[in-house]
Order: sequence, then C-alpha cells, then structure tokens
Amino acid sequence: MGKRRFSGLELTLMVMFALMSVVAIILLVLFFTGEPGALKDETTEAFVPQCPTIPDAERVDCFPDAGASKLQCVKRGCCWSPLDERNVPWCFFSTNHGYTVESVEQSNPYKMKAQLKRMASPSLFGADIHELSFHAEMQSNNRLHFKIYDAQRQRFEVPHEHISSLTSDPSSPISNTLEMTHKPFGLIVRRKENKKVLFDTTMAPLVFADQYLQISARLPSHNIYGLGEHVHQKYLHDTKWKTWPIFTRDAFPNGGTHNLYGHYPFFLCLEDESGKSFGVFLMNSNAMDVTLQPAPAVTYRTIGGVLDFYILFGDTPEQVVQEFLELVGRPVIPPYWSLGFQLSRWDYGSLSEVKNTVERNRAVSLPYDIQYTDIDYMEDKKDFTYDKVKFSELPQFADYLHAKGQRYILILDPAIAISKRVGNLPYESYDRGTEKNAWITTSDGKTPLVGEVWPGATVFPDYTSQSCIDWWVDEYVRFSKDIKHDALWIDMNEVASFKKGSNEGCLDNNLNYPPYTPKILDEVMYSKTLCMDAKQAWGNHYDVHSLYGYSMVLATEKALQSVFGGNRTLMLTRSSFPGVGKYSGHWLGDNGANWNDIKWAIPGMLEFGLFGIPYIGADICGFFDDSGEELCRRWMQVGAFYPFSRNHNAQGYKPQDPAAFGADSTLLRTSIHYLRIRYTLLPYLYTLFYKAHTTGETVVRPVLHEFYSDSASWKVDQQFLWGKYLLITPVLHPGVDTVDAYIPDAVWYDYDTMERVADRGTYVKMHLPADKLGLHIRGGAILPTQRPDVTTTYSRRHPMGLIVALDDNSQAAGELFWDDGDSRETVKTGNYIHYKYNVVYGVLTMQVVHNGYKDPDALKLENITVLGVPQPPISVSVTHVGSGLPENSTSTVPTANIQYDRAKQVMFLKDLSLALGEIYLVKWELETAGNQRFDCHPEEDADEAKCRARGCIWELSSIEGAPWCFYPKDYGYTVTTVENVDSGMTVDITRNRKYRSSGRPGSPDIDNLRVKIWYHSSDMLQFKIWDPSAERYEVPVPLSLPPTPETDESKRLYKVEVTSNPFGIQVIRKSTGTKIWDSSVPGFTFSDMFIQVSTRLSSEYVYGFGETEHPTYKHNLNYHTWGMFSKDQPPGYKMNCYGVHPFYMGLESTADAHGVLLLNSNAMDVSFQPTPALTYRTIGGILDFFMVLGPTPEMVVQEYTALIGRPVLPAYWSLGFQLCRYGYANDTEIADLYKDMRAAGIPYDVQYGDIDYMERQLDFVLNPEFDGLPALVDKMRGEGMRFIFILDPAISGNETAYPAFDRGKENDVFIKWPQNLGDGIVWGKVWPDYPNVTVDDSLDWDTQIELYRAYAAFPDFFRNETALWWKKEIQDFYSKMKFDGIWIDMNEPASFVHGTVGGNCLGNPLLENPPYMPPLESKHLGLNHKTLCMNSEQILNNGKKVRHYDVHNIYGWSHTEPTYNALLSVTGKRGIVVTRSTYPSSGKWAGHWLGDNFSSWDQLYKSIIGMMEFSLFGISYTGADICGFFNAAEYEMCLRWMQLGAFYPYSRNHNGKGNKRQDPVAWDHTFSNASRDVLNIRYSLLPYLYTLMYEAHAKGSTVVRPLLHEFVNDKTTWDIYKQFLWGPALLITPALDRGARSVDGYVPNTRWYDFHTAKDVGVRGRMVTMPAPLEHINLHIRGGYILPWQRPENTTYYSRKNPLGLIVALGDSGTATGSFFWDDGEGIDTVETKEYLLTSFTAQPNNLTSEVIHNMLGPADRLTLGEVRVWGAGSVRITEVTLTDTTGVEQQLNANHNVDTQELIIDATPKSVYVDQKFTIRWKTSI
Repeated sequence: MGKRRFSGLELTLMVMFALMSVVAIILLVLFFTGEPGALKDETTEAFVPQCPTIPDAERVDCFPDAGASKLQCVKRGCCWSPLDERNVPWCFFSTNHGYTVESVEQSNPYKMKAQLKRMASPSLFGADIHELSFHAEMQSNNRLHFKIYDAQRQRFEVPHEHISSLTSDPSSPISNTLEMTHKPFGLIVRRKENKKVLFDTTMAPLVFADQYLQISARLPSHNIYGLGEHVHQKYLHDTKWKTWPIFTRDAFPNGGTHNLYGHYPFFLCLEDESGKSFGVFLMNSNAMDVTLQPAPAVTYRTIGGVLDFYILFGDTPEQVVQEFLELVGRPVIPPYWSLGFQLSRWDYGSLSEVKNTVERNRAVSLPYDIQYTDIDYMEDKKDFTYDKVKFSELPQFADYLHAKGQRYILILDPAIAISKRVGNLPYESYDRGTEKNAWITTSDGKTPLVGEVWPGATVFPDYTSQSCIDWWVDEYVRFSKDIKHDALWIDMNEVASFKKGSNEGCLDNNLNYPPYTPKILDEVMYSKTLCMDAKQAWGNHYDVHSLYGYSMVLATEKALQSVFGGNRTLMLTRSSFPGVGKYSGHWLGDNGANWNDIKWAIPGMLEFGLFGIPYIGADICGFFDDSGEELCRRWMQVGAFYPFSRNHNAQGYKPQDPAAFGADSTLLRTSIHYLRIRYTLLPYLYTLFYKAHTTGETVVRPVLHEFYSDSASWKVDQQFLWGKYLLITPVLHPGVDTVDAYIPDAVWYDYDTMERVADRGTYVKMHLPADKLGLHIRGGAILPTQRPDVTTTYSRRHPMGLIVALDDNSQAAGELFWDDGDSRETVKTGNYIHYKYNVVYGVLTMQVVHNGYKDPDALKLENITVLGVPQPPISVSVTHVGSGLPENSTSTVPTANIQYDRAKQVMFLKDLSLALGEIYLVKWELETAGNQRFDCHPEEDADEAKCRARGCIWELSSIEGAPWCFYPKDYGYTVTTVENVDSGMTVDITRNRKYRSSGRPGSPDIDNLRVKIWYHSSDMLQFKIWDPSAERYEVPVPLSLPPTPETDESKRLYKVEVTSNPFGIQVIRKSTGTKIWDSSVPGFTFSDMFIQVSTRLSSEYVYGFGETEHPTYKHNLNYHTWGMFSKDQPPGYKMNCYGVHPFYMGLESTADAHGVLLLNSNAMDVSFQPTPALTYRTIGGILDFFMVLGPTPEMVVQEYTALIGRPVLPAYWSLGFQLCRYGYANDTEIADLYKDMRAAGIPYDVQYGDIDYMERQLDFVLNPEFDGLPALVDKMRGEGMRFIFILDPAISGNETAYPAFDRGKENDVFIKWPQNLGDGIVWGKVWPDYPNVTVDDSLDWDTQIELYRAYAAFPDFFRNETALWWKKEIQDFYSKMKFDGIWIDMNEPASFVHGTVGGNCLGNPLLENPPYMPPLESKHLGLNHKTLCMNSEQILNNGKKVRHYDVHNIYGWSHTEPTYNALLSVTGKRGIVVTRSTYPSSGKWAGHWLGDNFSSWDQLYKSIIGMMEFSLFGISYTGADICGFFNAAEYEMCLRWMQLGAFYPYSRNHNGKGNKRQDPVAWDHTFSNASRDVLNIRYSLLPYLYTLMYEAHAKGSTVVRPLLHEFVNDKTTWDIYKQFLWGPALLITPALDRGARSVDGYVPNTRWYDFHTAKDVGVRGRMVTMPAPLEHINLHIRGGYILPWQRPENTTYYSRKNPLGLIVALGDSGTATGSFFWDDGEGIDTVETKEYLLTSFTAQPNNLTSEVIHNMLGPADRLTLGEVRVWGAGSVRITEVTLTDTTGVEQQLNANHNVDTQELIIDATPKSVYVDQKFTIRWKTSI
C-alpha cells in the first residue's frame, strides 16, 4: 500500500492539539506544584480558620506589621478577637496554618530528617516555600541542632568560622530529647533526664516564606536572659509582650528597645531552683525581631536565611554558657597589660594634649596602662594616615609610653575616603583597594557603593572577600611601620554610614523594601547603613549586614597576626556576632554621662558574658555629655571592676580623666584606691580569662549563676561577681550613701576591712559613703594577688600573694594561671604555670598542675592573708614538696612573720619567699580551738580537779561535743634514738615525765617504748609500738606479708617521717604531699590497761570500723565515739555488736584512698572529731598498725584482703534465695513451706533449721518433733535444694549421756579458769535446757535462765584438739542428717549469765571492770556482761596461754576456720559457713549476716551500709535478715525488703520466734508474684554475681560496691549510701521508705541502661527521681560492660544447666567488656587447683568476641551460648547476624532488633556453641 498523506487542515489540527497538550501539562504541573520552590498566594475562599479558645498569653501574632483589622486578619486566615489590651495580639494564628510532615528518615540514633509540606492556607507576606527539609542532630550530650530550610533551592546560611569546624560526638539518642508532631509539624524539645518540656513549637504554626520566617516556642519559665544587642534596663527579661529587633546598627544606647551594634539571637532560660538551664541560639544573620510573651513563649520573625537552631542543655546557667562557647568559639585570653586601666577620648585636639593627660595622671600615681587616640589623630579622619601637624610626633608616641611601661592603642574605621589627601596627594590606601576590587558594590556587582562617614564620601571594604582581606592586611602592615602601637580598636563596623543606603539612594526592590520590616530603629532597612541589595562575596548585604563586624574582626585578626606575630595584642570591636569573642573584646558603645547608663552597663556586661565576650565594659563616666563629679566618681569605682576598664568621652566635653578632677579630689583618691585593688587582683582576673578561654566560664558573672537555687538572685542586676568569689556592689544612684544590696547565702568578707559579714541570704542596707564601693570576698575563695604598681609592666615584677577566705567548713580553693602575659597561644604551647590551691583543715596546698613557664623575674609568693581564722596560730610551717632533696623540706615560719588580728580573725603570713612554679604546703596550727582539742578525760565524770590531776588543761568551750579537758601540746612521748635502714626504721621513745601518770589506777604507764616501721611493699607499711622490756599480748591472727620489704624508696607510694616532741608518725602520699596519717598530736598514752593514740585525718571522709549500726556510710566526725567489743547485741545506734573490725578507709581531698588496720583484739573505741582527727583507745595488747595506700578505694580493699586473706568463694547454690525462721514447730511446717514455695514458682535454693530442730537446743541432737527432717532434707536435696543447719558453740554439761560434752571433756577442749584459780570449766548458760524440765514461757527471762537453762561449756577453738573434736561431732551428725552448709551463731561468745554461773569471776577484778571502760552497750555492767569472765584462760595452738580479756573479740574468728574445714571434710564439697562473730580475715572461711535486726523501715537502708562496710572488711558474702528478725513485719515493708534482699549476696528471709510468718508465700498472690519476679532477676544474674565472687576470691575486689569505688572523682558519690552496685556494672536503687512510689537516685556520669527496658536512660551525673511502683525495683546496667546471665529456674541446680546468655551494654564509644567464671559450683579449692573456666568478652560497635583465658572445666559443667542481648545497638535496622566459631565456620543467627529501645536480641541457642571455645558474633545494618 502506498503511504497516506495528511491534508493541510489535518496537519494544522495535529500541531494545535500537540501545543494544547503541552500547555495543559504545564498548567497541571503549575497547578499542583506552583513555581519552583514557592507557592503563589492562595485564595481564601475555601479556607476556614480553626480558632479554638487560646489563652491570651499564648496568642501568637498573625499581624506583626501595621494595619491590623478584622478584614485584613481574616484575609490571612487568622483568628480575630479584640481585647481591651493592645499588647495582646487581636489577630492571631489559627491551628490550621503551618506544615505537615510528609516523611521521616533516621539514619542513626542521633539524627533525624524529615520532609515538610505547607498546609493550604492564606499567605502572610507571599512567596511561601511549599516544600521544606528538616534536619536534626544530637551533636553532643548537651547540644541539639536542628535546621529548617528550603527543600528545593539553596538559601543564605551563616558561614560561621568556628561552628563549621566542629565535629559531632553524640552519646544520647535524639529520641530522648526531640519529639516531632506531624499534623501540623511541630517540635518538642525535652530535657532527657526528666522529660521536662523546654522548647515547644506546637503552640503556633511554622511560617516559612522567602522573606518572612516565623517560629514560636513555649518555654518552661519566665527566667529569660540574653538577646541583643540592646540596652536592657533589667538583666531578667520582661515577658509581657516585649519585642526586640536584632540587626546591627550605629545607634545610641539610650534605653529604648531599638537595635544596637551587635547581633545576638541567643538567650538562656533558667528553668527553676534546681539550676537546670538551657540556651537557644538561632544562627541567622538577617534582620529579625524576637517577641517574648507571658505564656511564657518566644517568637522569632526573621526576613531571610534559614531557621538554624542550637539548643544547649546545662545543669546550671554557667554550664549553658560553656556549651554555647564550645559551639561558637571560646574567648581569647587578652594580654595581661590590657587588664590595666585605660584612658581615651574623641578629640584631644593634639598630641600635646594627649601627653598632658598622660602626665597629669602619671603625676598622681594613678594605676594606668593604656592611652588611646580616636579618629582625631588621623589626617582628615582617613584610615592609615596621621595628622602631621597636630600629631606630628605620633610615630614616637608609643616609645614615649613604653618608657614608663604603658601601651598605645589607636582606632581604625572600615569606611575609606574616596577623596585625595592634603595637598591633593593620592590617597594610596584607597587606590590600592580599588585596584584589588576590595569594595562592596552596588546591586550591579561592579560599581563600588559610595556612602558617607567621618572623612566624607567613602567606600566600604568587603571583608568577606579574600582580595579585601589581603588589602586590609597589607594596609595595616604598612601603617604599623609608620605608627608603632600595641593594639587596635575598630569602630563604625555595623556597617555605619551617614547616608541612607548610599549617596545615590537605594533601588525599590524586595531587598531594600522587604514585605515585612522588623521593628528596627527607623523601620527602614538601610537607615544609617548601606543599601540591602549591595553585593558582597558572601551574598547580598541584606543577608550579611549583621556579619559585617564579624567579617571585619576575622580580617583584622589576620592583620594583627601579620604585624604582631607571636605577640597576643588586643582587638576591640563595636559590632559583633556570636564567635567574635574568640578574637576580640567589645565595649558597650556610645553611652551618655547619666545615672541610667551607669546602671544599664551591668546588664550589658552580664549579657556579653553570655554571648562569649568577657572582655567587656562601658565607657567610664559616659561618652556623651559632661560628667559630674559624683557620677564620674561612682563610675570610676565600679569601672575599676569592668574587665575592660576604660574612661572615654566625646568631642567637646570637659575632660573626665581622674587627675582632671584635682590631685586632692575624692574622685581621684577613690579611683586610685579601687584601681590599686584591681591591680592587686589582676592575677585572679587573668586566671578567670584563662578559665573562660579553656572551659567557657564567665568572667563577669551574674549572681544567679552561683546562687541559682535562691530565687532572689534571679533579678539581681545592680551587683555582679568576678568569677565565683568577688562580689561588687556599686552605688548607681545620685545622692545616696546606702544601697539595697543582696548578700547571697554564703560566707562573705569585706575586702577592705577583712571582717566577716554577719548577714547572708538577704537584702541589707549597705552603707557606702562617697569614697566606697561594696566589695566582698566569698568564703571558700583563694584569690591570687600581686603587689600593685602604676602599670602592669611594673606590677608583674612584684611579689605575689594569696588571699584565703575560709568558708563554713574552714575550707577554700582557687587557681592561678600565669604566663608571660603577651605571647600568643601559650595554652596551646604549654608555656604557662597553672596552680590549684586548696585549704582543708589548716593546710594550704599549692599544687602545680602544669609548669611550662619560667618567669624572668623569678617571682616569689611573699604574703598570704587568711580570713576567718578563729584562733591565733601557734605555729606555721612551710613544706617544699619535691624540692630536689631526698625528702621534702619543711621549715617553720618565724613568729615575726606571723600576725593575727584577733578582732577580725585574720592571719597574715609575711615574707614567705615561695618560688613561683614550686609545690608547697603551708600548715598552721591554731591555739587549741574546740575541734583541735584531744580529750584527756573521755570518761563521763570529768571535772577540773580530775583533769588537772592528769596534767591536762581545763577550759570550757562553746562548741558542742568539744572536750573541756584536753592535753597540752607536748603531752606524750619524745624520741630518744632513731635508726633508719632501707626497709624501715626503729625508734625508741620515752614518756614526757613533765606530766603525771595517765591517771588510771591499776594501769601504770610504760615509760619506754619501741617503735618499728616496716616498708612491706610499694603500697603497704606497718608500724608497731610495744614495750621492749616486757612481753605483752599480740593478736595471733596470721597475716600475709610480702617475703621481702620494698627497699627502693622511689617505688614506694609513701614516705614516713617521725616527729620528736611530741613523738608522732607521719605518713605522706608522695604523689600529692597529703598527710594520710599524722599522730604528731598530744595525748599518746601507753599504760598497761589503757593505750591511746590520735591522728589527724586527711579529710572528713572516713568509712569503716565495726561492727555496729551506723546511720550513714561516711562517718560523722562531729565528736562521735564508737565502742568495739564483740557481743550478742542486736543492731542499734552505738551498740557494739557481734564482730570487731578496727579497719577504716579514708578518702583524701585528691580522691586518693588509703586503708588503716589496727591489729588489736582488746576492747576498744574510736573517737572522731572535726579537726578532722581520730583517736584510738584500747585496753590491752600493743599498737600494731598496717596501712595500705590504694590509691583507689577498690585497690585499698584489694590490698587489705591481700594482707588479711581473700574472701571465700561460696558454693554456687548459696547464691540462691534462702528461707529460715526461729520457731518452726516441726518438720511438717518446713515441708508445707517447701510445697507452697514450689507451687508459687518462687526461686528458692536453701532451707534452714534454727535451734528448734534440736532436742532442748542441744547441738547435734535432733528434736523428736523433727524426726522426719532427715528424710525431708533428702527429698529436697534430691530435687535440687540444699539444707543448712545451725550450731552454737556452747555445749550443755548437765546431760547424763551427751557424747558431744563427754568427748569434749575427755579431750579437754573447754575453756577453764587458770590453773592457779582452780582449773575448772568456766560455766555459762545459753540455749540448752536442763533435761526433764518443762519451760514456763510466762516467767521473766532471768527466772527462766535460772530455772531451766543448763550449765554450758565453751569450746576453746584456738586449740588443735578442739578442731578435731568439733569435726568429729559434725561428722557424726552428718551420718544422721545430711546438710550442705553450717550456720554458726552465738559465738561472740554469748552467754545468758554474766561471766559465769553465779556471777563470781575469779582473779583480778580489773579485768572485768578495767580502769578505762570503752563506751560499750553495757559498760556499767562490766566486760563480762552476757559473756565469759575475762580471766578465763584460753590456749593458743602453739601452747601459749592467754586471757579471754585479750582474745574475746577473736572467739568467733577462732570458731570459723575449724567449722569451715569440718564442713569441707565431712561433705566433700565447698558448701558455705555463715558466722555471726567476725574479725579481720574471717572472710577467708565464711560469710556473715548482719544479725538479729528489727522489722522496721530504717533497717533497709542500714543494711546497705552494713554490706558496704563488710565489703571493706573483706567479707563479700553478706546480707541482712530480709523482712527483719524481731517483731512482726508489715506488708509493704516486707515486699520492699524482698526487692532489696534479692540483691544481697547472702539473700535470706529469716524471722524470730513468736512473730507471724514473713516468707514470700505467707502474704498474698501480689506479694508472691512480686517476690518471684525480683528473684527471677537475681537468678538470671547469678553468673555475674558468681563471677564477682570469684574476682573477690582471686583479686580481693568488692562484690557489693559503694558508688564511690567506681566514681571516686565524683564527690557526690562519697556520701551515697542508699544505693549500691554489684561489682562495677549493676546499679541497685531500691525504694526504702513507707509509701514511696518514686525514689531519688544518683546516676553517675556514664552511660546507663534501664534493666527492665534495655533503654539508655540518657541521664548521667545527677540525682534523678525514678518511678518505683510497689512491684518495681530500679536497676541499671552500666554502659561499657558485658554481664553473663542464665534463664532462671526454681533452683540453681536447674538454672546452671541453661545456656549462658550475655547482656552487652555498649558504652559511649560503642564498646564493652566483661568476663565469666565457671566451675562445678561446689568443688573444693577449684580456683587453687585451676579446675575452672575463665573467659573474657569484648564488644565493638558491630561485633562481639570471646577469649578463653583459662579452661580446665569438667565436661559435665560445660555451657553452650544462649541469648545475647546487645543494648545501645542503634536505631538503624540490623538485618544480618553471624557467628564464627573456633573452627572458623560462620553461621547465621536469628536476631530481633528493636529500633526504639535499640536492643538487639541474638539467639545462639540452636547452634550449640560452647562458651569454653572462642567465638565471634558480627551484626550488620541495612545501610
């Protein structure tokens, strides 16, 4: 067929159709998408605004421009509701404006992205952006960044020099902080710790148009500070509808709301009295206004750029500033000389007049460092020129100033004249700039824009252009060669022009006349500046106008570096932007000489502290107008404490430099006075600038930053602080000499008078006459000083000093930073000295923490002034630490160099000559104040006669608890000979016979003693004091001492010094110089039956000593005495209980730790006093001290247990839950309990029998009511249970056929009287009854004892024969009834009669009632109360005979080892022994319960203290009787105790006879279910607990661990005793109070995961209120650790068979480590025989590996790998998990990843991989 041809008509129609199709498609596209990036204004016909009732305070203005009316409002789709209040918007946003979230993307846990789409609604100003992108990132733990920007096209963003260099280091998922609402789009920013809402944009819609961007946010409080630059008449913002424009402007700071020189869209919000605060920074440089309204809320309206927000979180306002400055750049340290006083004025007229000013101020010796010249030095006000007529000698002017140690600063403006120079000479600076295209151009991008400034017609450098920067640097270098100067002042850089826009005006366009103009001054964008359409390298001037000063600063910094090189120099700028402080200072602009401006300068300075420009001040005496004398005088006073302290005034006004007011004027005198104080304190001020530079701390500081918990401080803005410590209170009103001054709640001292201020925490009427300003030093301050001079050049050569202002605790701290004062980057190069000072209890430590600078003037510290010293010093010594000598050099300060003002309580130390850069300790001893006295009469009946009879001083004291009878300072012993060897020293000492005997008849003093000191190892020493002429009792407890001493002094952590008169031993930690033992105090006494020694302590933080109930873990040092003597005594306050542990751990102020053991087993006490000091008193034996040096708390315990013996490794089953009660009626009751527990499914491993299983309480004899017990025990053991029975030591002697007694008597195992007193058994009475009696329980206790209790004999367990007998009896009983562990009780030893039956103790009565009786529970009844006679005789295993008086406290210790050995021998298994009475090293064989406690709430937290103390004592297997022993338990308390007790290492519920049952099935289903749930958690974590027990056994680590052991550098943890850790990684925070449904717990500063949810809690380093419903206990796993676990079962027999799981809690770095110990669970000495498995685990961000460290595990005990839970695995979906076994085979594993909780659960169970083989697990994400 031929091809068909189309007709012309057809072709025409086809073309038209095609065109119409194209047009239709375009129209459809435009209809649906609008113009690219913008949406055309929409019709309002179909739009109905949704206008719910909105509180007036929350209305957000929909008509911020002029002309609001109902009609216009409705056109905008907004709500109209007029009020009788004009400040409140009548036209406000409806709820159906804004954007919706179309999609959300989260690539990792720390970032979030979203796409937003504009909701259909009318436009406010047109050109709304239809599609937006949202990006948010948690950049650090305390910084959230989010940005909203055009999704389609690039918009202007601030090219910030510092922020662009930052990298993110997130540690908290963004979901913890940021929540996004979708319809409409909104953001809710929360504080992650408490979920408090801080910044909530859901209150109003987002508006994002091309030239109008608006966002509002509800805030949590009205405490808003910042925003600038303006004059804020108050520092605290008014939130009553105040609008503040922000746009840099050359304007007068006259107190209106208009915009000024800088651009600061940053504010700080203090949330509440907690101090928690946050900052909000909008990084946007366009013109904007910010409205604060009463909601409280903030609304931003900016006319360009993007919304680029940073939210900064802090626990305090100061921390927020630090976070902000980390973001924008921390401030530069100004040169030291720039902290001196400065003089300037505009238009001196000539250089001669400048010199006249200099000379008249020199002549009156005014401290004065810097002279300025303003633009009048220039030729016709042209930059880079000088007036060769009036300032002809200007090239020599700097030399003129330098000759007297002064400096010269000149000014440069940015505007460059286009006119010729004088004589029609070319203006070469202009010409060269033109050649380099250095100028801002008009909108054509080519023609330089011409305006007008001081020299007339000018062009304006474009400092955003590199060619301009090069030109600027070159011109400045050229100029500096002509005119020598020291620093540069840049002005007029807003940028300012005297013409509006340009000399040609400005074009009519949207840049010069935008749709909306913020409420800026004049409301014309280009007023007093350039046209907005002018072009710069960074963009339109519209966008970068407020960055002009910032860009000029960056360019000027390069210029200064080129000219000054390695010298720091100084820059001062008028216009600024966040980040300028990194290079420049700022002054508050062209103020006026009036009383308003002097007041308003303080809020201005405080705000620039927030903004990161600490080098700040106002023109002193005012710039404009003549300053009156009073105003200028008051301004000179306060201006002396401006960081930038410059007196400056304007052209045509009378001179106002201080000397101009006359040499005899009050103004001059007061100026000199306060400037001399300023110069004295410049080392402190300079150190503050160092802190600002390195940490971001503020220099001039609002009072609220230090006292935020005091709401009165929130409004204080007519006073300010220098740093923490100096409070400045100026007079700011005319004609007054009294001001209302706020004195914050602290100790304060008047700087001038040095007297302590009586008031605190209140407003006072402060009298400040004409020449005075309020100046106060805060208690706790150490201020470095230097003798002042007329310039810093001279003052820096003078000696330095310190002002020490003691606080309530007589403590203080401070710092000094010192370098050459002028060189650049000294911090970076290390060319500086940094001191940290602290005073604790009369010792000033001057610690050099960095020493990289040697001052050329070899500066000395000469004088130290100490304020608040309550008594005159007796002596002052200076120790030069590390002086190069073999030992530190200590010298006594001559009395002539010590002055004391008793009325003012001030101590002056003069002429000390301490070299700068060296470490010193300055120690002062005061006249004996109450807390410095050592008690000479600790007995209760002290009076003056008795006191003086002992040779002591009697003087009353008003201090509660302070002794009135105290030792003279030389009471004690003196050294006669000293012998030093490499391994220690031997010292002979003699009693100072100047004083009478110690005054205790029957206890003669021993006049001559020997002291021996052994250096056992690098971290342990021993010192022993004894009578060399007579044998005395020494404790027979063997210790593990190193075989050879540490003779290398350089390896020892300590040094030992001996003082001569009085004799004392000082042990000093070499690394810090801290004295951790110092017994060179009066009162050392050594008599036959009374020995006393005192020592000063290194700090108030002391832990340990026992056994007694302590109400806090840290000891209270406010005069408390604790007796130690083992006794059958239920726990109670100051009641000596079952064991004796004369061991304590001390924390030093440096966070180092040490431990001290007194190896003495006699009755004793220890007394604390707030000196701080400790006094030991014992009634026999010798003094044998052992000290371990740590230096960490955990190392202290490890070293201590290396000495006394490591804790026993308990059988695995003994970590299960246990049940016991005293009062089971028969074996059926136990059987029913067992059945009920099994039915309830409650994990339960061990059942006990108390003494009721015995026939008449006879050891080894079964009660007929319990005939079925052996069979029941066999049945229970066959089902995986274990049984423990009780044994008491006392054996009945009234039986006719009782093998235990008969064989004991036959083997002579019982304690007897000494042979010379009859050689008979010392009979007592305990639980055994007489045969054939019926006990009448209605009789009183003593009558029952007399009538029914049998005579009882007490085995002497020291003897080998006793151990064999004991083992035999246990063996025989085991043949009748099986058991797995033994519980030994009543072994203090306890008796129900006092001494012996009949009460007649034979022998020396002083043994029962010694000359000194420690403050024991029944001291008035004698030592034999409820125990044996003290003259009873015992025989050590070496045959030596000893008195019970000496060994009573180690009876329980002697009982424990034979019991443990018998258990192992009889059962063939490890088992467990639990003992009541303990002594150091008991933990080698046994665990311990905390005794017969009471069913009361306080016993819960006290049990935590008890466990932590026994951790110190080396007994890991501890716990309290859950729910209490005495009295009936109540429901809630018992349930809370079950939760707590589930985390006792020894977890046993036990109660007493006659009380109702309290076991878990005795209550209701809720109780039993809660008990089951918490015990299931315990059982699941038993592999971790068992591993901790192994580490305790092998290394001496603690199991129950105080928080301070892991976080010792966080001093908050030093006082925590209601929380505890299992090892390093499980934090237990129980509810301990009746009715509590929340608990306040401390979360240490690291990552933590909630055990129950697996989520990162996002909180660290603070107290947190945790929810605690009745069935819940708060548990947290520490990030960075791996914990082994197993699925729980009803007993450990079955749970041990389950696969091993792992909890992998990733730390901040995405890593974690852990270990796992496993053996058969009950074999004897498996660690020693190496029959165990030990593996380690290491996790990285995407893998987990195991490493087998040791494996000799039996085949029957092997475990396979089960479920691995990885916490913190991220929110990016993990899609693949593999396991590679030891053979290299890779297997796929099933895994479930919860991206919300970030928990990855990996199940390796099906793979049957043994954990004793190496394996690696890897996981991968979808990305």
